[in-house]
Amino acid sequence: MATLAPHRPAEIAPTHWKEGNPTPSDLSHIPGEGGLPLVGNTFKMLADPHAFTRRMVEQYGPVYKNKAFGGWVVALVGADANELVLFDREKNFSSEQGWGPILDQLFPRGLMLMDFDHHRADRRALSIAFKPGPMRHYAGSLDRGIAEAVKDWGGAPMRFYPAIKQLTLDLAADSFIGLPWGPEADAINQAFVYMVQAAVAPIRHPLPFTLMRKGVKGREFLVDYFTRETHRRREEGGGQDMFSQFATAEREDGSLLPVDEVVDHMNFLMMAAHDTITSSATSLVWLLAKNPEWQDRLRDEIVAVTGGASTISYEDLGKLELTEMAFKEALRLVPPVPSTPRRALREFEFGGYRIPAGTPVGINAQYVHHMEEHWPEPDTFDPLRFTPDKVKARHKYAWVPFGGGAHMCLGLHFAYMQVKVLMVQLLTRYSIAIEDGYAPEWQPWPIPRPKDGLTVEFRSL
Repeated sequence: MATLAPHRPAEIAPTHWKEGNPTPSDLSHIPGEGGLPLVGNTFKMLADPHAFTRRMVEQYGPVYKNKAFGGWVVALVGADANELVLFDREKNFSSEQGWGPILDQLFPRGLMLMDFDHHRADRRALSIAFKPGPMRHYAGSLDRGIAEAVKDWGGAPMRFYPAIKQLTLDLAADSFIGLPWGPEADAINQAFVYMVQAAVAPIRHPLPFTLMRKGVKGREFLVDYFTRETHRRREEGGGQDMFSQFATAEREDGSLLPVDEVVDHMNFLMMAAHDTITSSATSLVWLLAKNPEWQDRLRDEIVAVTGGASTISYEDLGKLELTEMAFKEALRLVPPVPSTPRRALREFEFGGYRIPAGTPVGINAQYVHHMEEHWPEPDTFDPLRFTPDKVKARHKYAWVPFGGGAHMCLGLHFAYMQVKVLMVQLLTRYSIAIEDGYAPEWQPWPIPRPKDGLTVEFRSL
């Protein structure tokens, strides 16, 4: 096995992401295909990534190579592959060098783009924002903000995805930054929208009139805003919002995080929390609309916990066990991050194949979440898959919507909290209905969303 020189692994390719990537001859022993000249399989993947993965696994097995987006990637598919890459016992897989080519122009140095000791130190410092005190504050903000928004959702059919997208942006401005809804929050929200759109734009240079240009300008605006605000909150003392917690977070040695790192963490957190929660809340509402009997079961649980009130205390959120299981099942069926990239820092072996150092690799949550060996009748919505006995009996890495290992999503409990509050506010007011036979087409990549916005009707109880 090849080994690394004794320096920080992320230093292998700090300047050029393709530097040191394996050549086609290095990967010649791995089955797979390169597709068309220049573009490889890029367009096939974009057209239907899940069908593409199924075909590749059926044809080549759970380890295969694929050329797309300008380079070769080795896919590692299965729960064991998820465990190998996410748990990463040997610290062999770089998240920074996996996500960097996609996100580095817009969200550099976010927590997901850090490796090993640097990641551990910053994660520990930032975890203060998810302690019980701040979380109790966020719960109150979420409850008030969601209640104000959803009270007007009853009546005519509406497009749910754009409505929840705007709501999550407004909630982020309130809970994350501590800003009241208004013009300043709107400007910040618009900058984030441009950055997220640019992250997956086909033109990767900030040319005039391109999405990337809008994204880069949005980043410049937010860097300026968060830099000024970090200094101000450190001088005046912060509040309970997440940004104030980050601005005053300390490392183990008592030092504050550098201002530019606070700024980058806030930029990344707003992006990660906003788009993933928008996607997962939409998939849960869609699945409950399709399965109204589960609306009734969740509503019964919520009424038993809240006494029928359209509000819930922070302390009672943990009692919504069935609601949490329904959310987990929605995350299984429609994971908001369908696949995860990494880059191998050392040569390793998996599935009988030797994978060279420097190889970009990827795992696929979407595929594993639908494998019959872990999930009987995998296309059926069944929250009872997540009872404690069934979870214990299943491979620990068969369900990975929040990642795993050292990079397990820091905000996962915030996501549970936000969706539970949303369900309390919705299901105590409305039943969720769709037209008979309605089946929206989903855009599966990069973060799933219904192409038509998901037309639902909230009928007052």
